[in-house]
Order: sequence, then C-alpha cells, then structure tokens
Amino acid sequence: MKNTFCLFLLLFSLISCGVKVPYTNELRDEFSLDSDEKMRNVQFSTSHTLILDQELILDSQNSTQNGALVSSSNSKRESIIIPAGTKCVFENFGPNGEIIVRFELGDEKVLTFSSKNELVKNRRYYFQADWSAPGGARIQYGGNTYKVDLIRGFARATHLVVVKKNLQKNKRKERVVKGLKV
Repeated sequence: MKNTFCLFLLLFSLISCGVKVPYTNELRDEFSLDSDEKMRNVQFSTSHTLILDQELILDSQNSTQNGALVSSSNSKRESIIIPAGTKCVFENFGPNGEIIVRFELGDEKVLTFSSKNELVKNRRYYFQADWSAPGGARIQYGGNTYKVDLIRGFARATHLVVVKKNLQKNKRKERVVKGLKV
C-alpha cells in the first residue's frame, strides 16, 4: 500500500510538470503568440550554454630593463556565461520576425534568435551572431563587441525553449441507483 501511494505520487508529480520544448513557428501559431503582450507572458530559456568573450587592451609599453627589450601590455578581459536553461524574457520582435530576448537589465543587453525559414512550421529559433566575422563570430551586447566562444559553448546549436504543460480536467460524477421495487 505504501509503495503504491509513493508510485502514484511520483507519477502525479511527473504528469503535472511541464516539458521543455523548442520554441517554433508551430508553437507560436498553436498558442496565437503574435503580439508583444502575449509574448511577454511566455518564459523563455536557452537550450545550450553561450559564452561571450571581450578583450580590451588598455595599455602597452616598450622599454628596456637590465639590457633586455621589454614589451609589456595590460589588458582586461570579461566573459559573459549564459548557462543552458537560463531564463530570459521577450523584449520585442526584430524587423524580420526575429525574437529579441533579455537576460539582464541594462542598455542593449539583449540577444537575437531567429528562424532561418519562416515557411517551415517546426523550425527552431536559433541564436544569431555575425558568423562570418574575421577571427570568429561576433555579437554586440551592452554596447560592447564580444567574440562568441565556439569551443567552450554550444552557440550554433543554442535555441529558445519554453515549458509546455498539458492540463486535462475531467469531471466525473457517480451515483448509485437504488432500483425500483414493486
């Protein structure tokens, strides 16, 4: 009896939880997510880890020390890591139907996701960057240029996901018929 109750409780908790699914045009059409208001009610998250690296060279000098030629430079490097499953909110639509999302507050701290082919219903919305930039993919974030780390992260495969739940409400009414007596 105790095992049956535990199994029932586990099954109920699994059924009531949502499943993470890729956000697609098909999902957009199914739930009529065609306005900014409706999109702001959807909790988006990332499917894979994104790593953005910025390197700023602040100072470089050439000098001599103890008869040796010394070239020194000071640099500052910032990395932004967005782990898989990080929640983000809808900011607005781009000019070509892209979805622009925000992970943190601040000017221009948004990332763009787009579907390559609008005609394909189940096409995912993938992370967008300048993939053809010399020296590696680049992106603007917070007013600065970052290089997309393709070795430590999964930038090309990163797409938006949402939680989808199936709720079923069944009403059931039972009554016992007593029968008729002559």
